[in-house]
Amino acid sequence: MDDLIGIGRFSRMSRLSIKALRFYDEQGLLTPAWVDPATGYRYYRRAQAGPAEAIRALRAIDMPVGEIRDLLADDDAELTGKRLAAHRERLRARLAEQERMLRFLERLIDRGGNVMPYEVTVKQAAAVPVAGLTLHTGLATIGAAIQQGFGTVVGALGTAGVRPAGAPFVVYHDIIDEKTEGDVEICIPVPAGTTLPDGPVRYHEIPGGPVASTIHRGPYQEISPAYHVITAWIEERGAKSHGAPREIYLNDPQSVTPEELLTEVQFPIDGTPA
Repeated sequence: MDDLIGIGRFSRMSRLSIKALRFYDEQGLLTPAWVDPATGYRYYRRAQAGPAEAIRALRAIDMPVGEIRDLLADDDAELTGKRLAAHRERLRARLAEQERMLRFLERLIDRGGNVMPYEVTVKQAAAVPVAGLTLHTGLATIGAAIQQGFGTVVGALGTAGVRPAGAPFVVYHDIIDEKTEGDVEICIPVPAGTTLPDGPVRYHEIPGGPVASTIHRGPYQEISPAYHVITAWIEERGAKSHGAPREIYLNDPQSVTPEELLTEVQFPIDGTPA
């Protein structure tokens, strides 16, 4: 018991807040050496300062709590090295993405908000039978949610033995920004009458009708100006949009560079503008 340190002193020693220490205890990352059964007060040993520092450092570089738990539980140095290497690659990819967004913002500012020319056309979109999955998400998680959502839909199609019948797309039912979450629907076209297994992925038909359309070439994260152009085009012509906009992914991000990605943005509209 002489080696035990109260949570307050251990917090100062480890530079982890008391709130963080309680959270890491709940998550199984850093369990107190002893908890007073009468008061619930937590005590730690000095030797736990090392793991506490590792947790603090790993959280500082955004390693998920679950991965930290697995890493600290490993006695295999080679496996630990692989886990750190995998996270290093994620950080590098994130840095590359942030640098790309900074270049995009520089171009946006230099060109007065216009990064690339967009030609808006009106066409008649056909009704599309789809395997669809609706997800509720926020701005910070939308990229991962869409990626995982497509995985779920592809898995359902595999179980049903059904092949996609067209380019995948996402329907944005709500405006999603830094303060507001909303629903998106992950869609993969399928043959009419497709039967899917029970689960969150459902078969239904996306209605057809006239749409205002444009093509965005480049990374998905730089697509916002295409929305600005289409909405301005619709307003200038006195048209009315109805229904949710959609992004149709015309090529495979696994096969082309981010600069070569092609995405069609469609806004359903009433009739044909003048």
